[in-house]
Amino acid sequence: MGSVAKASEADTVDLDIDGHTVSITHPDKVFFSTRGDTKLDLVMYYLRIGEALMRQMDDRPVLLQRFPNGASGSSFFQKRIPESAPEWLETTIVSTPNGTTSRALVVADLAHFIWAVNIGCLGFHSWPMRAHDPEHCDELRLDLDPGPGTTFPMAQETATLLKGLLDELGVRGYIKTTGNRGLHVYVRLAPHWDSIAVRSAAVAVARELERRRPDLVTASWWKEERGPRIFIDFNQNAPHKTVFAPWSVRAHPYAPVSCPFEWDELAGIHPPDLTIATVPARVAAHGDPWASMADEPQSLEPFLEMVRADQAAGLLDAPWPPVYPKMPGEPPRVQPSRARKKPEA
Repeated sequence: MGSVAKASEADTVDLDIDGHTVSITHPDKVFFSTRGDTKLDLVMYYLRIGEALMRQMDDRPVLLQRFPNGASGSSFFQKRIPESAPEWLETTIVSTPNGTTSRALVVADLAHFIWAVNIGCLGFHSWPMRAHDPEHCDELRLDLDPGPGTTFPMAQETATLLKGLLDELGVRGYIKTTGNRGLHVYVRLAPHWDSIAVRSAAVAVARELERRRPDLVTASWWKEERGPRIFIDFNQNAPHKTVFAPWSVRAHPYAPVSCPFEWDELAGIHPPDLTIATVPARVAAHGDPWASMADEPQSLEPFLEMVRADQAAGLLDAPWPPVYPKMPGEPPRVQPSRARKKPEA
């Protein structure tokens, strides 16, 4: 998808990618200190896994997390694409929960991705829909979030529990590391449902897993109630929410990758081993474990049946993040320890 053209006197490497020339400025700048990986090393990593990357990222809007001075430096999130961006760059309008709009990058091809890497993007956070159909989600994203006091083996055990539930529902999920301490499980959806419906499905999954293993899993939004358990972060599916993208590289000194893998690898997976130095060879040897994801879009209905069952049992919606307006069916959005207690009779 791309090739190196030349290094110029201005310390720039020009790449020909998908019919566009992308200039990599300061290619020898160290972005990751553990092995001394440079900006150009990061670019070459993405070029090597470009086919697998684009299967997941094609036509997706992304929120950029930029680290101009590498993984050890300060960072900022950038949703708005600057006016100085090249004319060929594709964008789309996205909004926040309060209605503020921005012109965000669309990963129309690998050149778009590499353009963002050149401006110091070390974290790609993608929307769960495609730019051509912003009203419908094509992914349910189940975030297994390890809080204080938990371990990665606990996240692995939770993933096994989740896999069992998905098997019962007749739904296929795809698993990846987060590039940090947790795991993500994605379900590719037929694009028929909006993010409110998809979030409700994630709430139902979290509650069912908690019922099955309350010692291991929590569906509690309030941190004070979670304890040392794995939280299924259902609100990562709320409207306008993004999740750290598959194949994207985290801003840690050893350049870890949010790496898809096969379910039968779960017990032995070791996230620190999955870096920009190792993942390309892994994909070359074993292929893309998510290659068939787009071939079998799933229905949300099995999850919505769980939602309806919870509603019939009298359960209200789970709390939404504070930036969202009060939602229908939501309980009082008050931290339990601060809730006013009813006076005794």
